[in-house]
This record gives sequence, C-alpha cells and structure tokens, in this order.
Amino acid sequence: MRIFNFSAGPCTLPLPVLEEVQAEFVDYRETGMSMVEMSHRTPPYEAVHDGAIALARELFAVPEDFDVMFIQGGATMQFAMLAMNLLTPGSKGAYIDTGIWASKAIQDGAHYGEVYTAWSGKELAYTRVPDSAELTLQDDTRYVHMTSNETIGGVQYHEWPEVAVPLVADMSSDYMSRPIPWEKFDLVYGGVQKNLAPAGSTLVFIRRSILEHTRRDLGIYLRYDIHATKNSMYNTPPVFPIYVMEKVLRWMQAEGGLSAMEKKADQRAGLIYETIDNSDGFYTNPIEPASRSNMNVVFRIADNDREPQFIAEAAEKGMSGLKGHRSVGGCRASVYNAMPLAGAEALTEFMVDFKQRVG
Repeated sequence: MRIFNFSAGPCTLPLPVLEEVQAEFVDYRETGMSMVEMSHRTPPYEAVHDGAIALARELFAVPEDFDVMFIQGGATMQFAMLAMNLLTPGSKGAYIDTGIWASKAIQDGAHYGEVYTAWSGKELAYTRVPDSAELTLQDDTRYVHMTSNETIGGVQYHEWPEVAVPLVADMSSDYMSRPIPWEKFDLVYGGVQKNLAPAGSTLVFIRRSILEHTRRDLGIYLRYDIHATKNSMYNTPPVFPIYVMEKVLRWMQAEGGLSAMEKKADQRAGLIYETIDNSDGFYTNPIEPASRSNMNVVFRIADNDREPQFIAEAAEKGMSGLKGHRSVGGCRASVYNAMPLAGAEALTEFMVDFKQRVG
C-alpha cells in the first residue's frame, strides 16, 4: 500500500513515473538491459539525456542564452563551485542569509573568494525573508546569492529581490513549482531530490555569456565551462536520476506545467496553514505569513511533549516523514509537486482529530 510521504528529501515521486520505471527496469524498451547498466554513450541514454534537457528548458521557459547542466554533488557542492567559478579577482559575492542552507552557502563561498552578508535573518530567528530595500550591497559585487526556499526553516520568497546586480539562486526545494523571471538571474541551481528525481544530481542553469569569464584554474570537473561545452557528458553522468527526471518532467507537462504545479502547491500548503491558524494555538507556525513556504510547512504543538505521539500516530495512519529536522525539532510537512491533494487533506483531517482527542 502506498503511503503519503511528507519527507523533505528524497522526495515523493509521481506513482505513474515509479510504475513506468518499474516496468522498464530490467529491460529498457527491448534493449535487453536496464538503463542503469548501459553505456551513457549509447543512443537510448543519449535520447533520455537530451530529452530531459529539452523538457527542463520547455517547462521552465528557459531562455536560449542559458545552458542546462547536470552536475553531481548536490546543491552542497554548488555552494563552493559557484564561488570558485564566478568570483574572479576584484569581485565579491553578496549573500542573503535566510536560514541554515543560506548560511552554509556563505560559509563555503568564503573559502574561494570575498563574500559578505547583504542581510541576515538570524536575529529574527529566520522567520521571514527581507524586502529588497533591506539589502545592503557593496561595490564590485558580482552576484547576490539567495535561497529561494529554506527546507528546514519553512521560509520562502514569494517576491523576487530587486537588485542592480545579477541574482544566483539555490532553488533545491521549490524547483519547478512556479515560474521565475530569468532576466534577473545569471545562475540557478538545485539538487533534484526535492521535487524532480532521486538523489544524485544537481540541475544547473547558467547564462552562457558568463562562461567566458569563469575561472580556468580549477579541477576540470569543477569548471562550469567544461560541463556546458560537453553537454554534461564530460564524464559518466548520474544516469538514473536523469532517467527518472525525464519521466517526472513529462508527468509535469501532462499535468499542466508550472502553472498547474504552482496552483496545486498553493492548495496543499493552504489547507495545512488554515488548519494551523484555526487551531486556537494548539498548532503554531513561527514564520511570518508573507514568507511561509508552500513546499515545507513547519509547525509545533503547544505541548511539545505531544509531538512524538503525533508523529507516531500519523505514521500508523500512513503519513510518513513528519518529524522536523533534527536541528530545529517540531514537525514538518513537505508537500512537493508529486504530493497529491489527498495527502494534504489526510494530514489536516488527522491534525483536527488529534487536537480534539488530546487538546
């Protein structure tokens, strides 16, 4: 029996995609072998690889002057890799500190160039994102790095920053859940394990014009220009995640694309937030309403000692992954693109019932 998987990552995947993978796993389209054991230089894989790139471009409406890359290492490697490539001598990287993942990006970027914090929400306990007017930028700033959605803290941008320099964004946990204004960005990256595929790959979009100015004194796998010119095939790519991602992207297309994903995200998260707000304080969400995440809904129970009971009973009813991150505790419901509305409905019904029984 399938359960509702509210885990923050790896993510829940569309059932039709899993069933298609299952049907093809041993013998991919009568090739006599699995996709995960055939050479990445064969026509069947090349078709999948190029198809995933084309679908990512189409669904995300990526301009032609951007390259699409699949890079291993997850978003965590991109914290270092983007600074390595973009921070040439005399330039600086500005970072907006909205939570744990943004802080990690700042720490890693500092190893490879001059970086500074343009705004920090630490003193506000990371309960909101900043207004553009609150950002303090220095001269010679090459880019402003933002984390569009904080998976752990449950904070998300709903209005993009207005700044005079290009944006760079970690979109790991809200990838392809809504459109983005590409004219604002030079680079967008994210681990695919939140919204698109199994763990093992990062999807990176980079403006082609900046590749001419990235550093060349790096280990070859760490150079964006190499990945771009080799179509992400310089070495063996992460075949299985890309193979599944191509199917997830086709599923998204059939479901109505980004506009449909955005609408469903609003519905799922809206149900849960409404239940929290109408619980007379039994459940609480610490995030300012304008910055609440539509992907990761964090909440506490007023009597914190009840939280283990809540999580255990929810699991018994087929709702998994509701324990908050170990660094912050509490509860968290991750409602990514493939989470059906029925999952949010089941959770909110349980939340109401639990309050009535123990509140």
